[in-house]
Amino acid sequence: MTDLAADRQTLLDLIKGEAVFHGDFTLSSGKKATYYVDMRKLTLDHRAAPAIGRIMLDLIKDTEVVAVGGLTLGADPIANAVMHASVASEDRPLDAFVVRKEPKDHGRGRQIEGADVKGKRVVVLEDTSTTGQSALKAVEVLRREGAEVVAVAVIVDRKTGAQAAIEAEGLQWLAAFDLDDLGLDPQ
Repeated sequence: MTDLAADRQTLLDLIKGEAVFHGDFTLSSGKKATYYVDMRKLTLDHRAAPAIGRIMLDLIKDTEVVAVGGLTLGADPIANAVMHASVASEDRPLDAFVVRKEPKDHGRGRQIEGADVKGKRVVVLEDTSTTGQSALKAVEVLRREGAEVVAVAVIVDRKTGAQAAIEAEGLQWLAAFDLDDLGLDPQ
């Protein structure tokens, strides 16, 4: 088994064992669900974060970008994990950025923190996506600041329409895992 295959299996086992919750949930989209995939539990976990960084770095390897990030809070630990994995890979270091939901009302008033994205190719990251709206909000802000967003990459695709919404904006959709991998049915 390759190192990447081992990372994928380790992360998949962690997701299935610790991040999938069954019950009655309301998603950020307002949709009802009988299960919830809580990836923040793992993106902020020392056992999972290194594997997430390597897996997501591999997922975006053909995008030729210089920075990764997304809407705070979900994308923040993923972007940091990818940044650290990129430095460790000695291939092509990537910077990270954070897109605030609203511009700061003090200091420099920035809505994007971290890497300078103007004129740069970037990927938007997410932990899971239902409708794609969080990623698209980040894309809108990044484009307004002059970034060239080339893809949206998620750890878990819920298969509930996000891919179509992202692709409708002319962006590539990349997912490390989907519901089939988790043994779950779309809702």
